[in-house]
Amino acid sequence: MAKRVVSVSLGASRRDSVAEVELLGEKVVLERRGTDGDFQKALRLIAELDGQVDAIGLGGIDLYLWAGGRRYTIRDARRLKEAAKRTPVVDGSGLKHTLERRAVAELSVLIDWKNTKVLLPSAVDRFGLAEALAEAGARVLYGDFIFALGLPIPLYSLSFLQKLAYVLLPVLTQLPFQLLYPTGEKQERRVVDWRSRYYAWADLVAGDWHYLRRHMPDDMRGKSVLTNTTTKEDVDFLRERGVKRLITTTPRLGGRSFGTNVMEALLVALAGRELGEEEYLRYIDLLGLRPQVLDLQEEA
Repeated sequence: MAKRVVSVSLGASRRDSVAEVELLGEKVVLERRGTDGDFQKALRLIAELDGQVDAIGLGGIDLYLWAGGRRYTIRDARRLKEAAKRTPVVDGSGLKHTLERRAVAELSVLIDWKNTKVLLPSAVDRFGLAEALAEAGARVLYGDFIFALGLPIPLYSLSFLQKLAYVLLPVLTQLPFQLLYPTGEKQERRVVDWRSRYYAWADLVAGDWHYLRRHMPDDMRGKSVLTNTTTKEDVDFLRERGVKRLITTTPRLGGRSFGTNVMEALLVALAGRELGEEEYLRYIDLLGLRPQVLDLQEEA
């Protein structure tokens, strides 16, 4: 009998999908269910799925934000996790920390990081990726103040961002999540404004797809995008803007790449329990998870 993994997302329901995969001799059904930003609906759905599925992923919301070695729990996300008493609930942060860090190293044969300017709109959402980019020698613009708080303060120092995060994250994680991140229909709405100019500076933009898409200008000619969950529609969106290369850190299944929360829930379902960082790395190797590279203009 197939294992079942469901991602309960605060994102749009029109991005829902189902895929069946066979990994390590086991069949797993992966399902995404969007709640269009309805927090109460997400709570009810998790409670209904509890004990009925092998693992639940939290989509469209982070359970944890990171700064250096410190982890901060988002209050609203904790409520969602606690709605399940028996089934493990994960948000993808364990996999982001490992898979995305490793992806940067593997992409060094394709990308000369030392001569690449990278825009990372939210580093606290992907601190492992932020650290890996800094270690690889890329010039990174950490856009947390710009994109999360709407303040025109570009940061180029990871250690300075980390110090600010130590001060701000204990406060920010107590706020309603929709103040920090677009949910439901807001994920579909583009806002091309003063923030969009930072894309022009970058050679590569990296991070959460909804964050990247929200302020992406029409002209992205010759640039690369490093992200996670993309549908065929998203790929067309990038191609129309002249994006040269799309790199997804999770494999493409049924024409789309699934979010890190889905892939982390998949690994938890296979293992039958929540995993630590070393165990995630072991599964990444066992499954041969590698960044997927699409040359968009060659295919046009």
